[in-house]
Amino acid sequence: MDTYNGWTNYATWRINLEVIDGWSMDGCEGLDQSELAEILKDYVEEMLEYQSSGLALSYARAFISEVNWYEIAAHLIEDHKETI
Repeated sequence: MDTYNGWTNYATWRINLEVIDGWSMDGCEGLDQSELAEILKDYVEEMLEYQSSGLALSYARAFISEVNWYEIAAHLIEDHKETI
């Protein structure tokens, strides 16, 4: 399996770096990995819909369809455990 900078792929790395980095776990305590992954995905989708439309939105949706949301969620949960 190809990876990118230790992440599943380029899309996962880039979304984590440029969108999720610095995400506050406030209010997310107690969520499992699947629940947090869904919240992250919804957040990014809403952000894209707010900021773009048409062809740009279509390309953005295609890009985020490659994101491993579970990997990002696991990373956030692990980082949060270390700060408690």
